[in-house]
Amino acid sequence: MFDALYPIFRTGLFRLDPETAHHLSMGALKAAEKCGLLGLIYSPDELVSPIEVMGLKFPNRIGLAAGLDKDGDVIDALGRLGFGCVEIGTITPRPQAGNPKPRLFRLIPHEAIINRMGFNNPGIDIGVENVRKSTTFQGVIGFNIGKNKDTPNENAADDYLACLRKAYPVAGYIAVNLSSPNTPGLRDLQGAEASARLLETLKNEQQKLAAEHGKHVPLLFKVAPDLEDAQIRDLSQVFLNGGLDGLIATNTTLDRQAVAEHPRAGEAGGLSGRPVFEKSTEVLRAFSSHLGGKIPIIGVGGISSLEDAREKIRAGAALVQIYTSFIYQGPKLVREIARNL
Repeated sequence: MFDALYPIFRTGLFRLDPETAHHLSMGALKAAEKCGLLGLIYSPDELVSPIEVMGLKFPNRIGLAAGLDKDGDVIDALGRLGFGCVEIGTITPRPQAGNPKPRLFRLIPHEAIINRMGFNNPGIDIGVENVRKSTTFQGVIGFNIGKNKDTPNENAADDYLACLRKAYPVAGYIAVNLSSPNTPGLRDLQGAEASARLLETLKNEQQKLAAEHGKHVPLLFKVAPDLEDAQIRDLSQVFLNGGLDGLIATNTTLDRQAVAEHPRAGEAGGLSGRPVFEKSTEVLRAFSSHLGGKIPIIGVGGISSLEDAREKIRAGAALVQIYTSFIYQGPKLVREIARNL
């Protein structure tokens, strides 16, 4: 019933400013979960097809990418919709407001979004507190962590370490965001030398935390789709040498070729949605080739159908994530992928 009505709800939401619509829909989703309405409509139990990746048991292969639930405030509700994994964030050590508004734009004919949010989030302490409040979600919770905008790159490791330490006790895995285009200089950390130094620092801390907490929480890096072949080759070697637990490929793109005719194409920020699928999948395929199955990959970027999700798996992904297509198509897509992938 709700699936049939979702296009009507979406039409109403799309008449609002994108950021206003986002907060309204997330609030409604949380309220529906609290009053038990989602439990009457959706049963995640029917969407269980377990798979083990990185030593973690995922109820199914479909996850929510970081960016939608930045605060970790809607985890239980999203689990009701069928997600086997919810990745919250990006979260930074200190709260920050993000970039000036407007900073979120729909490209409706392309089923795409451009955002330049700039890691707006309540800070790691609130994120951890919210995750502790999650009571019904049976899937895996990922923490996507980043550095504060005013932290220089030479001190970026301090920010990632602060988030790693605080998230470790409650996280299923921790994803290091090196690839958002909306924090100045952040993508410089994707250089082979910078990535190697950061990975070594974080892996050393991970070992200490594993001994302290009695569990191993996988550490992943999230990379951009705008990498050249040589960069992919060099980064793959860094990841293999450094013992990275997993890779997320990919983040949003700066490339506007696929949406060049749209009047919003010139907006600064990262492009997500259907137009990024091919570019993202090629980067995924290249990393998979270089990594040789030794590091599992989560495929994300432009998945708009079950067949798109299958193509990510064929390209080398063990799991997939969606975000923009969830906004355009609603929960029906989540369940279709969960049942059939």
